[in-house]
Amino acid sequence: MTNTSQAIASDYAIWGSIVVLALAMLAFVAYLSIAGAASERKADRAARERELVGAGAVGEGAAGVDAAGRGGASVGRAGADDGAVVPKGPAAPERARRFGVIGLQLTWLATLLVIAGTVLRALSVSRAPLGNMYEFALGTACLALLVYSVWSVRQPRLWLGAFVVLPSLLILGAAKIWWYTEASQLMPALDNIWLIIHVSIAILSIALFVIGAALAVAYLLRDSAERKGRVTGWLASLPAATKLEQLTYGVHIFAFPMWTFAVISGAIWAEQAWGRYWGWDPKETWSFVIWVVYAAYLHARATSGWTTRKATWVAIAGIVCIIINYTVVNLLMTGLHSYSGVST
Repeated sequence: MTNTSQAIASDYAIWGSIVVLALAMLAFVAYLSIAGAASERKADRAARERELVGAGAVGEGAAGVDAAGRGGASVGRAGADDGAVVPKGPAAPERARRFGVIGLQLTWLATLLVIAGTVLRALSVSRAPLGNMYEFALGTACLALLVYSVWSVRQPRLWLGAFVVLPSLLILGAAKIWWYTEASQLMPALDNIWLIIHVSIAILSIALFVIGAALAVAYLLRDSAERKGRVTGWLASLPAATKLEQLTYGVHIFAFPMWTFAVISGAIWAEQAWGRYWGWDPKETWSFVIWVVYAAYLHARATSGWTTRKATWVAIAGIVCIIINYTVVNLLMTGLHSYSGVST
């Protein structure tokens, strides 16, 4: 029996989260733009100061203390503009920080709305909200936002906000527009404790892969700028490429064992449901492909013959495989895992 009022409230909460996330995205974009411009100006001032210091040292050798004093005064004037931009955190001025904090607060609000929408969906049908593509998408976006929100409390991660909010916004938008399914009871084949175990771990691992992909994209963009010798615009607000790559690797280290467990638990469930552990069903095949690609990424990252940049592209290939598995395989391929709930 479906509680219609709770199902409708769930829909409103998810639509509300989409609006709030769109506003959060705008705030984070403003943060990146302002903070990047400030970091760029700071780097330019530092370069000018080094030039003036060098000129002062030359002048001291040629004309004595008087020339050095004038050079020192020039340095002081060049650095006087520092008072106009007060750093708060890593090279972020106060104005940029305000936009970043607004974006973060809106992200927390959107996270609460997605949690509320997911819980109301579960209450409306008295079961775990894990039965179709729409509910899987809600869970993925919810956990990705929740992980980022908790992470941002422990350490300043305003620069990462746009990279996490954007895919979460796209996931929720696609869920409401293309993958929406009316709240209903589970298909008999899904009414099993392994649904909660297998699908919950799969959702958590994919949420982490989404954050890992966001970090990977940030790393590749920043690294490209650093290789060109000048980091300009909003890229200047990001941490150094080396730091971004380490974070990318760290997130994947957490996500990969979870995906491994999701594949194993799926095989156990398949044995109980269909009498065999593995049958190369399209969904099983692509789950294994994803596992292989991410294993290849971790192996390439640990192999001296691969650069970190090349290895990161393998991680990008992994998220592409996840997208194919979730869209093409779910919607266009027929198999035992045809539980999308979407009318095609």
